[in-house]
Parts: sequence; structure tokens; C-alpha cells
Amino acid sequence: MKNIFITGLAAGLTLFTACTKLDVNVESEYNKDNFPTTVDGFIAAAGPIYTQLSSLYAVDYWRMQELSTDEAIIPARDGNYDDGGQYRFLHLHTWTKDHPTVKSVWQWAFGGVNTCNRIIAIFEKAQDPVLRSSALAEARAMRALYYYYLMDLYGKVPIITSFGSITQPEQASREEVFNFIEKELKEVLPLLKTTTGQVSYSKPTKWFAFALLEKMYLNSVVYTGKPRYVETVAMADSVLAGGKYQLDGDYISIFAPDNGPQITETIFAIPYDGNAIRGNQFSRFGLHPNLVNKYSLPFRPSIAMSTIGSFYDKFNLPGDVRNNTWLEGPQLEKDGTPILIATTNKGLDNDYSGSEPDKKINWQLTFSKELKLKKAATMDIGNDELAKAAGVRSIKYYPDKNTEPIDRNSNNDVPVLRLADVLMMKAEAILRGATPTAVNGELQTADVLVNKIRTRVHAPAVSNITLDELLEERAREFAWEAWRRNDLIRYDKFESSWGFKTDNRTFNRIYPIPVDELTLNPKLVQNPGY
Repeated sequence: MKNIFITGLAAGLTLFTACTKLDVNVESEYNKDNFPTTVDGFIAAAGPIYTQLSSLYAVDYWRMQELSTDEAIIPARDGNYDDGGQYRFLHLHTWTKDHPTVKSVWQWAFGGVNTCNRIIAIFEKAQDPVLRSSALAEARAMRALYYYYLMDLYGKVPIITSFGSITQPEQASREEVFNFIEKELKEVLPLLKTTTGQVSYSKPTKWFAFALLEKMYLNSVVYTGKPRYVETVAMADSVLAGGKYQLDGDYISIFAPDNGPQITETIFAIPYDGNAIRGNQFSRFGLHPNLVNKYSLPFRPSIAMSTIGSFYDKFNLPGDVRNNTWLEGPQLEKDGTPILIATTNKGLDNDYSGSEPDKKINWQLTFSKELKLKKAATMDIGNDELAKAAGVRSIKYYPDKNTEPIDRNSNNDVPVLRLADVLMMKAEAILRGATPTAVNGELQTADVLVNKIRTRVHAPAVSNITLDELLEERAREFAWEAWRRNDLIRYDKFESSWGFKTDNRTFNRIYPIPVDELTLNPKLVQNPGY
């Protein structure tokens, strides 16, 4: 799959157009001699759409969705990893309209929209009606995905469907963007492929459209003020009745470095390759230098990123294999011996006040749940050995021994839509008032749906699960998959306190429009509160 994707990537790098260049002549890229006429030709021509998606999805986009929640945190450590306070602002909900990630993700998503529009303009001129309709459907579905991200993060955004215009676009309401995405997905549904596996693993299929619509309908109260739980169940049933996906028997393998189209529950994923499709750097930023030998890593990982103790405490079900996606407590080498760090009493704990600060000691690496503030103003926890090991580490995207060692990009593909989410969203819609439905002769109540997932991870079965319990289950199942902010907002819990955050302003549910975009387009109106 990655070889196929890399083919499109190579073409994509050649043809990529920056999101601000709206007046490039489409005819300058293709002519009658190089116009796509085969399946492979269309795949290559569409490459820039997917290149754009992979570029920032697992970095800046992921940070906006996760560092603003209780799932992940990047504290400063004696000045390191502060980076102008950008991670602190996300954690504390004190971001502003000039936050660098707010700007980069806006440009990334609209860069994707613009790239889709450019590719659509090319494909509309194709002569083969079958290839043309299929390629156009996929490009429009991807444009809908980019718009979903924009609607979810920024609310009111311009709807742009043509390439080459230099007219400043009007701003649409969040509900208008919702309706546009819904219309696009429904129109292309009959034209999208139903095949699964290698060829369609990272492409929008009919099942992708159903799952994305399900996600929209579940969150419709947030986006439009109108509940759509019946439609949520209907979209879930459209996926389930198709019978194309099954829960993978090995939860850990879904996120492993060698994951791919053999994973039977992934509906849509972003393929990453350490050398050709860069952007997965979870191991680079979220481990510890003294884990190199344990995981046979070709680089020294950073200590920057971890989770918050209260979130880790949710992983408390007996037998649940998802508990094994975290590193907490004393650490061992792969041969079972302790991971020892040579230091001093003072090097271990900068607050040491005993009589032997320079005494040499060997300390076993021990990850702790507690993050102790040393400098509140900069959310700094210090940089002694205890501070370096403060924060539970995630190995959900399992450390890749074949990570590219220079920029430290790993090979784990990152799932976006999974069958487990289809099941969980249906369960939630039922708990919010939709009627349970039968699929293939099985009446699926919320308990039945959640227990499918519990069985897969060897966790105890649920009985009469509540909405709050379902949110806890979503935390366990989808940790670090960029859905936590979405879930907390839907549950009216985004204003809760966690970590060092105490802010409870509701306007933070939508990010501000970047200040540069307001300057470039006077038709844009800033979101309330900013």
C-alpha cells in the first residue's frame, strides 16, 4: 500500500500548489500528452491531496485536538520545550488569534481544500467517464474531510469550491458548512468504491462516507443545534450491514509500525513512511532517551510529551490490553533487568537538601503520574531526572526500530476512522435517544455494541452502560487518536479542570480565526471571545 501511495506522493510533490496561490493556471500542469488516462495515472494525479493530509495531521492538527484536552501535555522542563508557550497555551486554554498552531492548521486544512479544488478542475476534463466519475468522487470526499476539520475547529469558514479565483470568499455559518459537507458526501456516495483492503486503505470509500456522516450526525447538536441521533444509527448500520470490516483481534497491532491494509477494522488511515511519507513523530517526542535499548531505537527520543495522571487512571479495567499502551512506574530493559541511570543525588532531584548532593547513584528509570510545577508562569516542571521521567508515556503507536534516524519519522500508519468508532458512536446515539436496531439478525443495544469492544480487549463486560461510562470507554479505546476534544465538547466537559488547567470559558470550544487571515480577507468575522 505504501508503495502505491508513494507513487502519488512523488507526483504530488511536483504538482503541489501553496494554499494562497489561487490563480495558478491548471492547464500549466497537464496537457493532452500527460493527462491521466489510467487508474494509476489518476492515483498519481490525486497524490497532492493525500500528501497535504499526512503533512500535519499527526503533528499540528493532532496537537490542537489533543494538547487542549486531558489526554496529552507538553510541559516546559527548565525552559526546554516551551517554544514560546505554544503548548502551554493549548493546555491552559489561553490561546489567542496569533497562536502559531491555530494559524498552521488553518493553512493546512485550506491548503487541502485548495488542492482538492485544483485536482477536481483537472479531473473534470478527463475523457474516460468511469475513471472521471470515480476520481471526482474521491476528490470531493476528501474535500469534505478537510471541511469537516475546519468546521470542527473554527466553526464559521468560507466555502470554496472552485480553483483559480482571486475573489475573497464569503464566510459561511457553521451550519452552512455542515450542510455543504453532508450534501457533498451524499452526492458522491453512489460513486465511491465499496472495495476494501490494499487499494482503498487510505482512500475514501463508500464506508468512509458513511462513517464520516455518522461522526457529523452524532455531533450535530454541537455543529447545528439539532439532534440527528436516528441518522447516526442509520449511518452506522450502513457500515455494519456491509460486512466489510471486523474488529481486529489484536488491539496493539492496529497501531504497530507494520500496520496497514491487513488491519481488518481500519476504514480510513493515513499511511506514514519514515523516509517518504513523513509526519509521524510520536516516538520522537513522547518517550525517554533511556528507552533506546529497550525498543532498539536508532535515535534518542525526547522527553517532551506525556499524558496527565487523571487520564491514565481511566485505564483501570482488569485484563484490559489497552492498559499496556502506557509506560508507568519502574522500567525494565527487554531482558528484564532494570533500566538504570547514572546520576547524583542532586541530579536526580534538584530539591535535594541532604549532605551528599554530588554522591553518585544509579537510579531506576521510573515514570510517575505526578507533574510537579516548579515555575507556574511557564508551566515548567524542571529538568532533573525525576522531572524528565514525570508523566506517563504512551506506546500506543509502538516505538519503531526502523524509524528514520535523522528527523525521527516513524512508519506507523495513523487510523482516522475505525470500526470500533462506528460501534461506539452508534451506542452513544442509542443512549441519547435513538432506537436500537438489528444488523444481520442481531439486536444491537448500547451494551451489545460496547461489549464487542470489551471482548476484543479482554476487559469485563458492561451492563446498563451510561453516557458517562461510555465517555470513559471512548477515552480508553481512542486515546491519542485525535478525538478527545471532539468528545469532551459533545459531553459539555471541555470546560472541566485537568492538569494545570482551570479555565472554563465556553468560547474556547471553537478556535479563533488566525489574525493573518483576518487581514488578508476583510470578509471574515472573528469568532466570539477572541
